[in-house]
Parts: sequence; structure tokens; C-alpha cells
Amino acid sequence: MLPCFFFAGFECATGTNAHGRWIDQIAATQHDRFAEADYRRLREVGIGAAREGVRWPLVDRVGRYDFASVAPFLAAARAQRIELVWDLFHFGYPDDADPFAAGFADRFADYCYALARHVVRESAGPWWFTPVNEPSYFAWAAGDAGLFAPHAHGRGYELKCQLARAAILAIDAIRDACPEAGIVNVDSVCRVVAPLDRPDLEEQAEGFNRDVVFQSLDMLCGRIEPSLHGTPAHLGTIGINYYWTNQWEFGRAGVPLAPDDPRLRPVGELVKDVWKRYGTDVLITETGHRDEWRAEWLRHVAREADEVCREGVPLRGICLYPILGMPEWHARDEWTRMGLWDLERDGDVLLRRCHEPMREALREVQAIESLQGRRDAA
Repeated sequence: MLPCFFFAGFECATGTNAHGRWIDQIAATQHDRFAEADYRRLREVGIGAAREGVRWPLVDRVGRYDFASVAPFLAAARAQRIELVWDLFHFGYPDDADPFAAGFADRFADYCYALARHVVRESAGPWWFTPVNEPSYFAWAAGDAGLFAPHAHGRGYELKCQLARAAILAIDAIRDACPEAGIVNVDSVCRVVAPLDRPDLEEQAEGFNRDVVFQSLDMLCGRIEPSLHGTPAHLGTIGINYYWTNQWEFGRAGVPLAPDDPRLRPVGELVKDVWKRYGTDVLITETGHRDEWRAEWLRHVAREADEVCREGVPLRGICLYPILGMPEWHARDEWTRMGLWDLERDGDVLLRRCHEPMREALREVQAIESLQGRRDAA
């Protein structure tokens, strides 16, 4: 599939946060300024592929498309031989678009068609696209919790349906533009347990795990909401976003289960759950930890991957995400130290400082034989 089992992801969220402030994580980390240098660093640590963002609000200019913001990454990828998985909608949409409007999905599909045509013209392939990143999370955050535009409440499921419709039309459009395109549908996989003092919530918790978590993917493949016209062919490769925060007690979101909590389900088991449910190739498209926990988290996830790959599960890769430190979405002056490189300001430049413990952990996990074999088998 991709040329390396461990690949990188550059945080690319755009949009308006909970305080009405504009987010552009690519610009905030200066990745647009230093794309080629960032890709060169990937090559130096044995990484040959990356998830990269296209900022829809910058490309879609009300009736015309401006691909200037994409050009640095196309040029850098050519120069450094980095294979890209293009992320086309990472929370942000044009100011004049309404995600609840009837024409939203068609407009998104038109943009995806034009972008795919442009990428095919400007690069040699293989070509990979993620139409909508984390529709389940975004539907909750923007449709129920008001954390992102359109800052709605009580409309999460409606927004989830709209995002599924947009993704289905976009996948068709991308394949029209590029029949050889690979599709990676990315969503977060979460799990809740009943609080120890509320065993009566166990059935609700299991309903969340069994049904709600998978609604977006079920819409894509036509298992639910058949009016959206999803089919199994729309699934492509399934990307799982998973962090240490993805398991919690039902009704107590924001407080993740402790690493030694016996109720914690191993990430490898979650990967198998997805594979058994849909029967497709699987990627872990986002995972990582912060500060001093980064290296051990990478080793932990790699051990889980080693185990499931030895069992024959088609796990094709793990994306280290974000590969660069970044400002918090809703607290722009606070920087999170995640990934392989921390960012430190030197005048008007953000220097990349390698986190050596994670670098050492990456060397170790890149040598795991079963994972290298899984990459080659793909």
C-alpha cells in the first residue's frame, strides 16, 4: 500500500474554533513555508509517506479553484519522493458554504473532482485521498457541542448524514477524475464503559460502542440511511484515529481511562473489531501522545500492531500524528508537544527540534519484522 509501515501526518485543521477564531494549523506550524525541509526530515528517519492537508477554504474561491496553497506540497513531495494521502476536508469549509444546506455535498464533490484532477496532473502517483476526516467527531463537535463552525447544538446526527452524503459524492467524483485513486476513509474509534458506580448504564454504553461509533462508516457502505446511496465500494481502506483519550466512562467524556484500568480494551482489539465488521484493509491514521509519554506510546501501539499482524489482520500502516508540535485548537497561545519534532520559535521561524526518545523508539519499531512484512504484502 504505502511505501513504509510507519508514516507521518501533518496537522491540517482549518475552520473557526469555539471562540470564533480562525484555525489554520498548516500556517501556524509554518509547514507551508518549510514543506520540503519537513519532508526531507521524514526521509532522514526512514519515512516515505505522509497524510497531507488541502485547505478547502483556500482552494474554493466561489466558482473558481485556486491551487496555489497546494503547490508547495506537490513540489516538495516530488523533490523528496514522499507519497501523500491527501486530506480534503479537515473541519474547515468555505465561509459562504452551509454544511446543512442541500447543495453542500454537491459543492464539496465538485471541489474534490477538481482537486483530484489537479493532483493527477502535477504528480506521478500513486494517488490517495481522504474525503472527510473524522466525520463522527466533527458531527459532534460542530453539530452538538458548538466547538467548531457552524457552532450548532442538537443537530449532530443531521450533520453526520450530511458529511456522509458529501463523502459518498466526493468518492464518486474522485474516482471519475482518477480511476486509479485509492480512498482512505478516516474516523475516530472510541469506546466507553459504564462507571463503576453506575452499572445500570452498561447497556447504553454498549449501544454507543456497537452502533454510534460506527454510524458514519455504516452510512458510507449503505448499512444505514440507504437514501444516501452508500455502498461497500465506498469504504475503501478504513483509517482509525486512536489516542490515549479515546476510551472513557459513559457520561464522563474528557476523563480517559487510566492506562492500568482493567476495563481498557487494547487498541489491537479495536483494530480487529473494525476489520471483522467491514472486511477491508485498515490503517491507524492518527495516533500519538505528548511530552514524555511519546516514546512509550509508540512502542505500545507497535506491539499491538505486531500482534494483530501476526494473526493475519490486514493492518497496513500506522500514522504518527501529528508529526510536529502544534497550537491547541481552542487555546491558540498554548502549544502541545507531540510528534517527532517540537517547534521552538527563533525570531519569525519555528525551528524543528527532534524529540530524541521518540526517535529512538521509532528506530526500534521500524525494525519489527512482522510490520515490515505486512507493508511488503500490501
